[in-house]
Amino acid sequence: MFEDDDDYKSHDDIEKMPIYQKAYEIMQLGRKIGALVSKEDVETADEAEGEMLENYAMYIIENSLIIPAKIAGAEGADVYDIRMENAAIIRKAAREILTSCTGMQLCGYQDGDFIQLLRGEIDEFRVLFAEWVKSFDQFNYQIDRWGLFNPSGVNYDDYDPEDDIPFNPDDYFE
Repeated sequence: MFEDDDDYKSHDDIEKMPIYQKAYEIMQLGRKIGALVSKEDVETADEAEGEMLENYAMYIIENSLIIPAKIAGAEGADVYDIRMENAAIIRKAAREILTSCTGMQLCGYQDGDFIQLLRGEIDEFRVLFAEWVKSFDQFNYQIDRWGLFNPSGVNYDDYDPEDDIPFNPDDYFE
């Protein structure tokens, strides 16, 4: 079915993309940092800081898992508005990782080298991300009726000729 579609990217194709590979590295590092937050780290902090430290570690894990999944989703969709929506979620997740890193340090997390390593990976990812977003085809879009992710010059209330195509459910269902 998809073999004839030149635009279709297989899972293997997506995994070979530099942005996906960097996202995967971030995911592995985020999971490692989350696992390194020990009971001792939490117990040596006061109660509130210990709870916050656990939460920041959990946020790093969650956000690091989101990034490669959303890259794959954007590549699979190959429609401008869907790709931009996924890109916005990816950017938000990456920024929340950085915020969580700061929070962990403020709570007295002792493995600062891992935090700095993760920050460096996010910074390298940011450059790949910006180049990836520039590659999105703005002419391959569906009108975003919410108005957030339309290409320049396209409005949420623009006329869409595809709306005139008749749909008869009887053609599809017996």
